[in-house]
Formats: sequence, C-alpha cells, structure tokens
Amino acid sequence: MAASTQNQAFNALVFLYKRILESPLEGVEAARTRKEKRIPVVLTREEVKRVLAFLEGTPELLVKLLYGSGLRITEAVRLRVQDIDYGYKQITVRNGKGMQDRATPFPESLAPLLHNHLERVKAVHEQDLALGLGAVYLPYALARKYPNAEKAWSWQYVFPSRNLSVDPRSGVTRRHHIDQSVVNKAIKQAVVKASINKKVSAHTFRHSFATHLLQRGTDIRTIQSLLGHKDLETTMIYTHVLKLGGEGVVSPLDDL
Repeated sequence: MAASTQNQAFNALVFLYKRILESPLEGVEAARTRKEKRIPVVLTREEVKRVLAFLEGTPELLVKLLYGSGLRITEAVRLRVQDIDYGYKQITVRNGKGMQDRATPFPESLAPLLHNHLERVKAVHEQDLALGLGAVYLPYALARKYPNAEKAWSWQYVFPSRNLSVDPRSGVTRRHHIDQSVVNKAIKQAVVKASINKKVSAHTFRHSFATHLLQRGTDIRTIQSLLGHKDLETTMIYTHVLKLGGEGVVSPLDDL
C-alpha cells in the first residue's frame, strides 16, 4: 500500500490504544514508511497556453489563478472577495496548508476578467439577500463575534456554487463555494483536446508556476515563501527543470 495509507493506519492504531482503550502500545517495533520523492509533472509555457485555450467560464478563471498565483485548488475555491488586493497586486491565502497565511502575486492581466466575474457573483448575492439568504460560512466562530459579517459582500466566496445547500451542522441554507470536481473535470477535458500526453491535474499548474519562476531567475527562497513551504527541501524539487536532460547530462545520441 502507499506510504501515506500505511502511516494513517499506524497512527489510527496508536490513537485507539492510547486515547480510547487507555492501554498504550509498548515494545512494538514498527518501521515508519517514507513517502518516495517524485519529480512533479510540469507543463511548458506553450502547453499551458494550449490547455487554457480549451477552458472557458469559471474553470478558465480558476486555472489561470492556479498558474498565475501558485495556489492549491482548495485555496483557490475558498478565496473570499476581500482576499484579493488589486492595489498591491496580491492575493492573501488564509489558513493554507499548516494553517498559515501567506501572500502571493495576483496576475494583473486577470483583473478585467475577474472584475466581470465578480459583478455576476455580486448580482447573485444580492438576489439571495432579497430572499432573506446570502449568509456564508465563517470560520472560528466569527459569525458570533461579527453578527453581520456572514452576509457582507467582502466575506463572500469568489467562486460560489450555483446551488444553495443546507449546512448539516447548523441547518442554515447557504451558498457554498464551487466544488473542486468541476474544475478537475474541465482540466481533464481540456488536456485531452489539447493533445497533451502528460498526467495533468489542478496541482500541475502550481508546479508549473514554481518551475517557470525558477526559469526566470526568481530566488528559491522567494518561491518557497510564495508556495507556503515550511521546508526549503520541498521547494528544491523544482530545480530539476534547470538541468537540460536527466541530471544535466546530454544524451550521446545528440553528439552523433
């Protein structure tokens, strides 16, 4: 089984015996498996253009943010209106991986497209308010601290769902953010139409963001900060693209 699956099962057993059964496991010799390092799939700039050419609507805008700002798919769909700063040309990612905030660049060329998109989103939000709805989920009990914030425009999702849904925990009818599967399906179809023979996912555009910044000469520490990596070693995986050929070796066939 995969390393992550094995470690999850191991942790579950440790938790069961320590916290539930109150009989900690002692003297058990079990080796933790390590996740093998894999070279990430990266698209060339030309391939990114080809994929974007076959996207439209909300998926197109979302994928452009993934590539233009280096966001994870979960971070992109959870963006709030107030997280985008047009003046400083940056996006603030709230509660990213590791529950940390970070700032990442906002593509200036995307501003007109996003502005038109938000105008449509705001119209839908105003319709919801007219129906007595329009509330959005707020984390960390902010809804109790700021009673009017859940209906404020600044707290609304940039990419809301088309349909209203009932929150199973509170029973409140809300408009949640768009589901990730919508974007993933659109990417899969676009890759097929673009005739790209690579295993492309939403995360591939984040990999491409980091790799293309490296090619332009951006400092590795800066890229680490933009991606939100705790360990520089995680970011160093993108340096493979700076080598021409495997490990920087030129194939002997090219010398014939």
